[in-house]
Amino acid sequence: MKAVIFPEPHTMEVVDIDKPQIKKDHEVLLKIKRVGICGSDMHIYHGTNPMATYPRIVGHEVAAEVAATGSDVTNVSVGDHVVVEPIRYCGECFACKNGRPNVCKELSVFGVHEDGGMREFAVMPAKQVHKVNAEIDWDEAVMAEPYTIGAQAAWRGNVQAGQTVFIQGAGPIGITVLKMVKLLGANVIISDIMNERLEFAKENGADHTINPSESDVTAKISEITEGEGANAVIDAVGTPKTFELSVDVASPAGYVVTLGFDKKPSAIAMMQITKKELTIAGSRLQTNQFEKVIDLINTRQLTQNGLVTHKFPLSEVQEALTFVEENPQKVRKAVIEFD
Repeated sequence: MKAVIFPEPHTMEVVDIDKPQIKKDHEVLLKIKRVGICGSDMHIYHGTNPMATYPRIVGHEVAAEVAATGSDVTNVSVGDHVVVEPIRYCGECFACKNGRPNVCKELSVFGVHEDGGMREFAVMPAKQVHKVNAEIDWDEAVMAEPYTIGAQAAWRGNVQAGQTVFIQGAGPIGITVLKMVKLLGANVIISDIMNERLEFAKENGADHTINPSESDVTAKISEITEGEGANAVIDAVGTPKTFELSVDVASPAGYVVTLGFDKKPSAIAMMQITKKELTIAGSRLQTNQFEKVIDLINTRQLTQNGLVTHKFPLSEVQEALTFVEENPQKVRKAVIEFD
């Protein structure tokens, strides 16, 4: 079977490898149908993802069909359409015992720490696959994992109906956050330096948009919120400057959520955090969000609505990576098709 391997940074190969076989009773064999290209995949390609090891088959945004099941599998059957939950955890550490397996001390992420879904077939534990309705288009189903990132950020920000949420960044993750917080009934402000992205955010429910290169973000948020600030600020850009801005524009008793992995420090005075009694939260991967997201997909309350902009066959993976790399202003989500 064909598989896409990154032997080392800046190198990609489509190779023939043995088709995997079920070896344990709780495993399923998946026939891969769609794999989304995520920013973290591009970081692995560029050698800038500090958590990845090489060689690596990437791909954690996966939609597939169940091709075979082990004898103990009861949650899915052959022929079912499924999406992959890409985290594997120990179940015994402090994080796991406190309902946070997404930050397990032994965390292994499909496509990052272990080989992922950019191949024709994969074997996984059945507990890591979730059934979706068969009538849902594969291009909709493959967005389930990115939506869980948005759902996690909304949960970490304690977003409630009627609140004002400020999202920094209208790229793919920022849009998934937008979709999830709008479903919760929030009023949304979103920023980006690309006006095309802001227009797409408006089409997907943003109430207000700000281009930081054209407007004073702090002043604009103060104007929109009548001086209160944003009740939740979700930073999907993840730079020191955007983190600092998050703290500045958050309302008293507000939440600041960061999704970034930048190692450079931010210069934030404690006074802001203490005076406003802010809650600062990181958001990584997801915890118990798949069931919620899949229900929203199955009932068509959650649709990609133009978020998937480009599709490439498996034979054109290199072209896909190059296009994504060279055309960030054109690509929202690129998907590899396996059928």
